[in-house]
Amino acid sequence: MAVRERHANTRVGLVLATVLAALPLARAADRLPGALTDGVWQIPAGRHTGHFVVNTPTHIRCHEAATLDGNGSGHVLELKVPGITVENCRIENWGDDLTALNAGIFIHKQASGARILNNRFQGPGFGIWADGTHDIEIAFNRIEGDLNYRSQDRGNGIHLFAVHNAWVHHNEVWHTRDGIYIDTSNGNRLTDNYLHDLRYGVHYMYSHDNTVARNRTTRTRTGYALMQSRRLQVIGNRSEQDRNYGILMNFITDSTLKGNVITGVRAGQTGGVSIQGGEGKGLFVYNSVFNTFEGNRVQDSDIGIHLTAGSEDNRVFGNAFIGNAHQVKYVATRRQSWAENGRGNYWSDYLGWDRNGDGIGDVPYAPNDRIDKLLWRVPEARLLLHSPAVETLRWAQQAFPVLKPQGVEDPAPLMQPPENGG
Repeated sequence: MAVRERHANTRVGLVLATVLAALPLARAADRLPGALTDGVWQIPAGRHTGHFVVNTPTHIRCHEAATLDGNGSGHVLELKVPGITVENCRIENWGDDLTALNAGIFIHKQASGARILNNRFQGPGFGIWADGTHDIEIAFNRIEGDLNYRSQDRGNGIHLFAVHNAWVHHNEVWHTRDGIYIDTSNGNRLTDNYLHDLRYGVHYMYSHDNTVARNRTTRTRTGYALMQSRRLQVIGNRSEQDRNYGILMNFITDSTLKGNVITGVRAGQTGGVSIQGGEGKGLFVYNSVFNTFEGNRVQDSDIGIHLTAGSEDNRVFGNAFIGNAHQVKYVATRRQSWAENGRGNYWSDYLGWDRNGDGIGDVPYAPNDRIDKLLWRVPEARLLLHSPAVETLRWAQQAFPVLKPQGVEDPAPLMQPPENGG
């Protein structure tokens, strides 16, 4: 009898061990509800509160009426092994401790190959934090921040830290701090995302060999903040009604900006007072060299393009600058020629002519004279803008080339905006 009992206990132990080994989800404080059906862990309808850790490769799919609730603290889901997919879940109410990196989904370094698809997030901390991993996909998610927190106290919608070979596409992010933040992450693709009502739509720091393509930003304080990075491909993006800057470049080198459309950038205000330095610049290029600007359209903004702090040796051609209050702001002692192979840019305020009909203006376009530079340094001088003295000085500059200042010149201005310029 004792032998039979011993064998029975052994069988029960083996069955229990097999069941536990088959469970795709490990316990943290709570166990994720649901059941394994056809290889997919199905989470049923209802509100499920807790903090959940996934440490076995599995495919998690939520019922359309299921919500995972973090109860106001920590992470909701932590992914700790390769090959996890999370889709169709509503994830809410995670923690607000930015120092602890509280997130709706936290992807650990070892969780390579994770796929976060078609989920809805709403919470104060980071929506998705990917930490030092690789080969992940984040797509078709909707991530909303919490307006009860100040902008600087919210997390970013999607945050990549030391991540490589990630594809982040077709996400919508709003009311977080930044939409997509990339830090020390190389070889990634950001495509077809919609980012609105944020501080920065896309924020790059120390990240190289990345692609930013076909994204759209609206009503951000800066559409695309690209900083301390090399070899970026920034192609076919849109910035619409952003404040301060459409695309800001700070120490960007060897990069290509092509086919981007920037419209309606206006100076930001705080308490009705304009922000110093944020005068509604479509393109702001600071300490950035050896870049190519081709086929971009900058339109209806306070300033079309502003270059400063040694931003020289850039190639600028085939772009369209249309209806900006100031087309170019550039103060330097070195002349820059913006044309390539006899083809310059389109300027809506160009007053030259094209006698031979080749589509190229017969006289160069020089956007900034000494009067422009005087007005930048002494804004009060605008009161004299149309005075006889100023008009006489402008005439003298045109009549006597020796008086022309160093600056930007387009020797081959286009008579019509190029098709690829918007």
